[in-house]
Amino acid sequence: MANQVLNVGVIGCGRIGCIHAENLATRIPGARLAATADVAATSAKELAAQLHVSKATGDYRELLADAAIGAVAICSSTDTHSRIIQEAAAAGKHIFCEKPIDYDLARIRAALAAVEKAGVKLQIGFNRRFDPSFAKVRELVASGAVGQPHVIRITSRDPGLPPLDYIKVSGGIFLDMTIHDFDMVRFLSGSEAEEIYAIGDALVDPAIRDAGDVDTAIVTMRLKNGALATIDNSRKAVYGYDQRIEVFGSKGSASAGNRTPDAHLLMDRAGVHEAKPLHFFLERYAEAYVIEMRAFVEAVLNDQKPPVTGVDGLQPVVMGLAATRSLREGRAVKLSEIS
Repeated sequence: MANQVLNVGVIGCGRIGCIHAENLATRIPGARLAATADVAATSAKELAAQLHVSKATGDYRELLADAAIGAVAICSSTDTHSRIIQEAAAAGKHIFCEKPIDYDLARIRAALAAVEKAGVKLQIGFNRRFDPSFAKVRELVASGAVGQPHVIRITSRDPGLPPLDYIKVSGGIFLDMTIHDFDMVRFLSGSEAEEIYAIGDALVDPAIRDAGDVDTAIVTMRLKNGALATIDNSRKAVYGYDQRIEVFGSKGSASAGNRTPDAHLLMDRAGVHEAKPLHFFLERYAEAYVIEMRAFVEAVLNDQKPPVTGVDGLQPVVMGLAATRSLREGRAVKLSEIS
């Protein structure tokens, strides 16, 4: 609504919290960054000072108790998400929450029930939906431009391994990394997965196998609309952050490739050369982070349904759990076995 301003507090001042805080402070019409909170109070205060925000605290509950704050962006560690969602809902705050809501389905459902009971809005941070190129592919599929979808292909490869200590608490590659790709399958197809089969191994670093995870994986799935989907993941692509999608259908194909720092092309005796893909997710999806937060603020101010709902947060976790079971048991797993 015209002239309304939504005061937003950011909970968690790590990498993604800093991105959302800066966007709220400088790039989101109708929003005002009102406060920052982090268990490391110094981090909250440093970010607040950088963005000229007067309120910073080591206790996020101070933000929930502040009547002037209408919404919170939860960017804290995953193990806190579902609890803070419930507390924020009880405090009457609208909620933007980074993925995943939780790794436990019961806790996710408890959080969603709290949101519904309180009547507040909840948007989950699946930012890739808001990338202009990916969104255009979805628009083309939804318009019927490629006909009936037959095959959805997603390549998602990180530029380097995260620390081993992170791997040990990440929930596994399917719940930490592939979860974005599971969401993209749903987004691009407009359908739900019916059955998932996953294979994987530690081909980059055997220490990841020792930690109970894999760093390279391929997931195939059958969707309820009859389409087939495949995802390939690697924790280490030496050439940069590799993000590609394609929807192939009865009338054609729509795809989106990598983004590079510039569009130069050098052709010489040695071959044809261009820039490597942008380094990692903060660079690749910088525009998407702005667009998704604008969508959240607009949904609150205009009393509209957020574009990425709690159910959208739940389903990729179900898919991740199915893929994890498939890898462990060496068989295809129906989602009905999980949910």
